[in-house]
Order: sequence, then structure tokens, then C-alpha cells
Amino acid sequence: MNATPTGALLLCRADASATRAPAQLLREQLLLAPAGEGWSVLVPEGRPWRDSGESVERVLAGWASAVAIGTSGPVVALWWDGERAGFTLASGFRRQVGYVWLADGTAVGEDEAMRTFAARLGLDPVLDVQSLEPLTRPDPEADARSRLLGLIALLSRAGLELPPGLAPGESAGRLRATAHAHGAQTVEWAGWRDAVRAEIQAVEEGLDHWLRAPRQRTRAQVIGAVQLGAGVPLAIWGLRRHSAGWFTAGTVLIINGVIDLAVDRARIPGS
Repeated sequence: MNATPTGALLLCRADASATRAPAQLLREQLLLAPAGEGWSVLVPEGRPWRDSGESVERVLAGWASAVAIGTSGPVVALWWDGERAGFTLASGFRRQVGYVWLADGTAVGEDEAMRTFAARLGLDPVLDVQSLEPLTRPDPEADARSRLLGLIALLSRAGLELPPGLAPGESAGRLRATAHAHGAQTVEWAGWRDAVRAEIQAVEEGLDHWLRAPRQRTRAQVIGAVQLGAGVPLAIWGLRRHSAGWFTAGTVLIINGVIDLAVDRARIPGS
């Protein structure tokens, strides 16, 4: 265990079966476990910030976008290190929203981020937002870890149920040991062929109800074109910035865009 624990969790608003394929594209050692009805959790090994010195916050932001794009559901990335802790919410093509606390619990985010967070997760705009507000106020008894625990407690109202012992503040190694003890599945990079095959299956299932009607085929083509147009510059930007997370997010967009267009074309008679 590190002297100063650094760790992260990816809370996915999708079943484990839907999360596996996009998680493989991260090309990282991950553990995947159910986390309540309609939720799953990914526990990373943490090589980018342990071996390469990348910021855990920046890496998780890219990973959250990649998984959110692949599952078509929001992803909440929780992260922490010796100085700060926070969350990043990724939801489709929308701009990410996040919040940060210093180690002593001092809030350094914007209140509007909490309201946006609640809206994008479909939380109650009154009761749940009111419950989020204390996380943004001074509290001499609350440190960064307790702030994240408060956030998790709120998400439990939306069905999140993390395996016992899987909580913020621990090192990546301790988190993985806990996840293993609760039967988490290993998600490993199996090569582009298997990853793309899994993505094709997921995309076909997701697009099936659109492609049954001829007028919806154009919609699939538009989605594919948008994904390609956004993915190429994002992948290039991640490559130039040496950011594995953002490069992966761009790669996922490119793959999904190509698959959307290919599946759409294959479904059109005479194409």
C-alpha cells in the first residue's frame, strides 16, 4: 500500500454486461463488479498514475468519457490522492462536470456543478440537490474522504450498492483486493479484434430498434459521422498530450463511429 494512498473508482450507470466491452478498450487491468440495479463499478490497477506520473484526475476523466460513450450511460469517476479528492461525471457528448475537495474537506468547486450533476443522473431536483448542498459548505469535521462517502450515500438513492469495503480513501491495491474478495471479474485487453467484435455486438443491439424503420437509418448515419468527427481530433489531442485516458476516449468514438456506419450500411437492402 502506498504511503499516501491514491485510488479511483468508476461508477457506471449500466449493467456489468454492458460495461465490459468499453472497459476492455481502456487497455488497462480492471476489475468489474455489479453495484446495484442498473449500476456496475470498475476498479483500476492504477498504472498510469503509479508508473507514469500522470494525474489520477486527468486519467479518470478520459476513462469516464470512454466508458460513458461505450455504454450510452453516465459514468461517475471518483478519485483521490494525498492532496485532493473529487469526482468527474461523463455523459455522452456533453461537457464533463466535476467537483474537487482539498484533503481537509475544503470545497473548491462550483455549486452549479452539483446541480448539473444531479440533473444528468436523473436525481430529484429538490430533495437530492438539497442533500448535495452540505458537501459544498464548510465543515471542520469533514475531510475529503467523508465528502466522497457522502456522495456515494446520495447515489444509493438512485440504486447504487457498492460491494462492502469498496470505498474511497484506499490505495488501488487495497481496492482490488477487496473487489477480488467479492468475486469481481477481471477485464483485460484482449487485442483489437476481440474488442471490436464485442463493440459490434453491443452497437448492433443498441441500434436494432432504430434500424428496423427505414427513416431511422439516417439517424444512425448521423450518429456515426458525429462520433468519427469528434473522435479523430480527441485521439490526436490525447496522443500529443500523452494522455492515455483521452486518447482512449477518442479511439472509442472512432470505433463506434465506424461500426455505426458499417452496421447501418449492412442493414440497408441493396447497399
